[in-house]
Amino acid sequence: MERRNGALGELTHDAQQVVSEMTSVLFRLKAYKLLRKILLGFIFVSVANVLFSYLFYTPKMYRIVRANRELVDRCLVLQERISAAQREVEAIRHRDERVYRSLFAVAPASGSVTELSPERGAEAEPGPYAELAAGIGRRLDELTLAIYNESRSFDELQALAHDKERMSASIPAIWPIDRAALHNNHIGAFNPRRMHPILHRIAPHNGVDFGCDRGTPVYATGDAVVEIAAPRGENGGFGHQILLDHAFGYKTRYAHLSKVLVSRGDRVVRGQKIGETGNTGRSTAPHLHYEVIHKGVPVNPINYFNRDMTAEEYDRLLEELHDTNFEM
Repeated sequence: MERRNGALGELTHDAQQVVSEMTSVLFRLKAYKLLRKILLGFIFVSVANVLFSYLFYTPKMYRIVRANRELVDRCLVLQERISAAQREVEAIRHRDERVYRSLFAVAPASGSVTELSPERGAEAEPGPYAELAAGIGRRLDELTLAIYNESRSFDELQALAHDKERMSASIPAIWPIDRAALHNNHIGAFNPRRMHPILHRIAPHNGVDFGCDRGTPVYATGDAVVEIAAPRGENGGFGHQILLDHAFGYKTRYAHLSKVLVSRGDRVVRGQKIGETGNTGRSTAPHLHYEVIHKGVPVNPINYFNRDMTAEEYDRLLEELHDTNFEM
């Protein structure tokens, strides 16, 4: 009886173990099925989300697209404003060169900066808006450069305006001799293409010749500093001569003198007697050779007598000018 009870106990224990193992297996199977369903659901939702995002705009994408459109619209408005500013700067530059500088008789501003900074956005990642951003950067650089150059130009004009009174007194503006001393209003013309009367070839005549008696007083035509005072020697055919530096790019030459009454470095004022006419150097008769030089280039001195003449006198003088043979 006891042996039978022992066998029955062992059988019950084995059955319990089997039942426990089956229960564990069933639990793992259920857990596996649940996990598989969760994973499949996650994959399905992810794929569906990707497909939906690709085929349809989400609210977030709608917000991004709307923001991008607003950004492009703002960039286009900015481009229009830059264009308007560039037109304004161009109008200012035109007035600078054609009006303000004409009033001061000065050339366009020199030393303008022409190199642009490296292209904005050039190192940005390529994208649908990269070209738009780079274009705006270039336009801004060009506008900045134009404003900088105009600022420098106006600084120069401001300095000229500050020196306006001194400039007005310095620019050649009167006759270098008394007009009454002329022989029959005899003035030789400024002629860059003159046929030389002795050499019989083209030899520029870079001044005007005033036929007059030896010893006629010669006057400074504007305030200046004496750069050359040569009371002796041929001096390249000019004979005894004076060269005045009026500043502001202007110089005047008085050649073939009989007397030089100033020295190098002297300051002279308009109307001051600086010498007397003569027949020195490469000259055939007493006269004054007078030049006006602007920024190193000889210009027609007659254009600087108009301040001392009426319009009728100026026109008549232009008609009476002719080539002379005062100089060899």
